[in-house]
Order: sequence, then C-alpha cells, then structure tokens
Amino acid sequence: MRKVTRREFVKGGLAAGLALGWTRSARSAGSSSEVRLAIVGLGGIDVPGSVGGRGRQLIDAFRKVPGARIVTLCDVDQAILEHGAALMKKAGTTVTACTDLRRVLDDKNVDAVVVALPNHWHALAAVWACQAGKDVYVEKPLAYNIWEGRQIVAAAQKYGRIVQVGTQSRSSSALREAGEFVRSGQMGKPRYAHAVVYRSRASLGKVAGPTPVPPTVDYNLWSGPAPLEPIHRKQLHYEWHWFWTYGNGEIGNNGPHYLDVCRWMLGVNEPPRHALSIGGRFLFDDDGETPNTHITLLDCEPASILCEIRGLPEDKKPAGSFRGLKTGVLIQCEGGYLRTDLTGGTAFDNQDQEIKKFAGPKPNDMVVTHVTNFVEAVRSRNAGQLHAPALEGHLSTACAHIANVSHRLGAESNPEAIRAAIQKAAPTTEAAGVFADVFERYQQYLAANGVARNAAPGVLGAWVTLDSASERFVGAFADQANAIATREYRAPFVVPTVA
Repeated sequence: MRKVTRREFVKGGLAAGLALGWTRSARSAGSSSEVRLAIVGLGGIDVPGSVGGRGRQLIDAFRKVPGARIVTLCDVDQAILEHGAALMKKAGTTVTACTDLRRVLDDKNVDAVVVALPNHWHALAAVWACQAGKDVYVEKPLAYNIWEGRQIVAAAQKYGRIVQVGTQSRSSSALREAGEFVRSGQMGKPRYAHAVVYRSRASLGKVAGPTPVPPTVDYNLWSGPAPLEPIHRKQLHYEWHWFWTYGNGEIGNNGPHYLDVCRWMLGVNEPPRHALSIGGRFLFDDDGETPNTHITLLDCEPASILCEIRGLPEDKKPAGSFRGLKTGVLIQCEGGYLRTDLTGGTAFDNQDQEIKKFAGPKPNDMVVTHVTNFVEAVRSRNAGQLHAPALEGHLSTACAHIANVSHRLGAESNPEAIRAAIQKAAPTTEAAGVFADVFERYQQYLAANGVARNAAPGVLGAWVTLDSASERFVGAFADQANAIATREYRAPFVVPTVA
C-alpha cells in the first residue's frame, strides 16, 4: 500500500514546520485549561426525513460541557458551513470557518478535532489529527474498513493522543452496572448476544445519469481518500451510507452502537473469528448498493453475536419487534437474559420474571456525558479514563466490517442451501439453532412485505475467517476478503501506515 509522503502532505496544506512537530501538541491541555474544539463535518441541511447533521448535534452537546469551547467549524459544503456559522453566531459565539480539514490541523488555536465526516474520511482525519498533535473525537463507525481502524488505534498510541469514539452507550452508568451483573455470572454463563436494529428506511430512487456536484461543494475534498467518481444518487449528503465506495450500509451505520453493547456486555476482547451473513436489497428499485435487510452470525469468544437488520419502509408491513425489542440488545445467559435499549436495561429469568432493573439516562443526556468524558480526558491527559477509546471502537466496528465482507463475497442462494450453510458454519449447536430461527423470521418478514417465499431470499455470504493477531483474513476467500479489508487511496488523501 502506498504511503503518503511528507512532501505531498505539506503541499496539501500543512506548514512544513508542523510536519516536524507532529508528536507534540500545539497546546498542552492541563487540568485547568480550556479545550478548544473544531467540529469537522456538519451534515446535510436538506436531507429528506431530517436525517444526518451529526456534526450539528455534537455542537449542541459540546456547548454544554464545562471547559470546552468550539472555535472552528469545517465543512466542504460552503452553504452548510455558512449555515452552521450563522447558528453559532445567533447563539452568541463567533467561530472560524473553513472548508479544508488541513487548515484546521495547521491551526494552533485548535486542541481537539471532532470528526463527523462520511465514513470514508474517518481514518484519514483521525490519523492526520493525531499526527498534528490534536486529540480526536470520532463518530461511529470508527473507520471505513478493518485496516483503517487499526491505524487509528496505532496513531493514538504512537502520538500520545486522546481518541474517543462516539458510541455513547459506553457512558451509561446503568449499562456499566448491567455489564458487571452479566459478567459476574449471576445469570449463569452467557450463551449469545442478539442485536436488533429494526429501523425503516425509504428508497433512494433512481437517477438517469450522473447528478451535478452542488455548486457550493468542493467535491475533490468531499471525495478525499475515495475515488473521484461521478455522483449516482439524488442526494450528495447522507445517502452515501448505502454505497460501498463511501459507506458501510445499515450494519455499519447504526450497527456499531448495538454490536458495541453486545461486545461490552459479553466481555468480547477480540474481533470475530468467523462471520456468516444473509441479506439483500429488497423492494427498492433504486441506486443503493448495501442490504436493507441483513442478518449475520459472528463467532466470538466467549459467546456468539447475532445481528438482525430490518429496514423496509413502514408503509409496507411494519418490522415488528423481537422479545420486546425494536432496537436494542438481548444478552441470553443460562439462567436468564438482559434486555437493553442501549441506555439502560432489565434482567429477567427464563420465565420472563424481572430480576433487576438498570435505569438508564435520557439519550441526549448520555451524549453530553460521553463528550464530557472526552473533554475531561483531554484535560487530564489520561487516556485510561475514556469510556470508549479507539481500541473499543475498532473492535466493535470490525464486527460490522467482517459481516459486510461476508455479504460482499456471497451469492444469491435458495433457502435450503442457506439452512445447510447455517448448520455447517455455526460454532455450536445452539448458535445454529438460534441463527436458523433468525433466518426463518427473516423469511417471514420478507414474505409479509411481498417478497415471494420461493424467490431467492437474498445473498448467502461467504463463511470468512479472520486471524485476530494479524487482523487479516485467512483460509477460503482470504485474498478477496483482504482486498475489501483495505483500499487503494487517492493521493494526497492517503491514510498513513502507522501499525
């Protein structure tokens, strides 16, 4: 893989002097110092359904943190940038505004960078920020692929930076208590974790040809590490989630929140050893590429993780719920189970009688707690106090990535072949039974939405194997899988090799 040269990086916009002092912070944040923040990526302001805009949401959260001050906004869309700056001014704060992240990294008045960019930019922004002596708060998923996630972890360690991931459930004291309860063995040995993400999505529609770049957008900067390709969708912003060049589908969008809680509750400390995915893009006659209905089995230690995505539109058959969850996580143990909505949860015995309740915070309060934790760690210079350090984000995001690798290497198959693959691949008889049940309910959901039962129920993914030490795929499909686990980068937007 080609590494970025210092000449290219400096030519791209950083001063040469900065390149010589990357390992030293532009400003050492002490316990009493103010932490000056740059919000990078504000999100679309005209996206149907009012989705997106995570950067603006984080502005609201960080404004509530004592000792934090937003000094810079950065977005490649001038219209969005001006909109954000105007909102800040209306709230009584004047900020610097720029379209190029490299200007932010060159600014000695910025201590920490908040990355709310599209997925394909996360790793480059985070690693560059670490090299520039900035601390980093990066939204989920941590990175666009497995290799990039490891580079962020290595950069945080090598350059001594504080890097927090936006999986805010880690800042729920109720979930911390719930996790301790599960791992204590009071409900017996964990058997499996089940993530449920039933979130309706609308079709993207189709375009007859490439759509024009909005006149306010620097599309070269928007594309960054990705190929500079024509836009084949109606919306530049947000809809990139459903295209493999930039995004990771729903399992890479909302999935990391739920997969992270699964890992956390079970005490899974390595990426999955194997994965098997089943899914497809049903009903939508649109330009999207990623599955809108997706189930996966992740072989982890000490117990398997299952993830179930349902994303067909609500004007069809509603997605329903599973054991009281429409979105959340269920941890099944020998003597009972924990059901959580990612803020708090309740433990039940196997007769569904309540054992213990873990009352969680309101979601917005949890976000403020999470970003406050980041700011406090920046001020103390103690990465050990982070609730969601880069390594945790990497391992949880790897769960989504390995599921997508399985899907992308698969092929359309019939139900009988899928059932046989489940029985062959599942690491235990119980995991095979549980995942077989997930598949049957998956078929019922599709049938209720008008997908014929005798039609091929999507793609049967490849049974892929990941070596946890090297974080490279081995065995069958290894070459194809490793090609997806990284990418070629477009100069000068090349993610540096740190690990």
